[in-house]
Amino acid sequence: MARVTDPRPAALIVAHGSPSDPAPQERALKALAVRVAERLAGWTVRGATLAADSALETALDGLNAPLIYPFFMADGWFTRINLPQRLMRAGAGSTRCLAAFGADPVLPALLSRAALDGAAAAGLRPQDTALLLAAHGSRRCPGSDATTWAAVRRLQTLTPFRTVTAGFVEQAPALDDAARDLWPALCLPFFSLQAGHVLDDVPLALEAAGFAGPLLPPIGLHSSVPGLIAMALAKAIQKEPA
Repeated sequence: MARVTDPRPAALIVAHGSPSDPAPQERALKALAVRVAERLAGWTVRGATLAADSALETALDGLNAPLIYPFFMADGWFTRINLPQRLMRAGAGSTRCLAAFGADPVLPALLSRAALDGAAAAGLRPQDTALLLAAHGSRRCPGSDATTWAAVRRLQTLTPFRTVTAGFVEQAPALDDAARDLWPALCLPFFSLQAGHVLDDVPLALEAAGFAGPLLPPIGLHSSVPGLIAMALAKAIQKEPA
């Protein structure tokens, strides 16, 4: 990493992005960083995806020991292995990585609000309605579904939905299996960005299952997310040793 040219507290929000079409998600991360920075006076906040060529390295340039905020839903291969390796190669191996977005203890309350608002907008009574979280999952990183199932358990206690369950794009239970014969119901994507899986795989799986309920926007697009990230960053810097 180049020498520090910006002495202010700093953070870098990192997401996977879309390797086949990196530009839209790179723009989305930069826009998110702007909204987070608006809530953190005196900070420099940048955003980058791993998929966009040299974006991570460019975003790190000149920052003062930035906190790394993984805008991922799971604590999986990307957060445990790929991101630390990329940071090391960029000369930022000693930077502090926070917990992934999907593991934030405040997130279940936001999921609850988004789901209940979605049910109200669709005219669905939560007590009669199933809530389905559509998540990524992984075949190669066992345990990466832990944040999804933790969210399911919290939502079962936080909300009055008839049932709360999950289905996955890349592991069992498959989303189309989880969605089959689920009615009345609504689906909330447990994703940070509106990229390929949310745009293509999730709707296709729901269609294959004959799922007739509303498909809500991914939780990462919720208007409260910038505030959630800002709060996590502010708490993290307060805990840093002097």
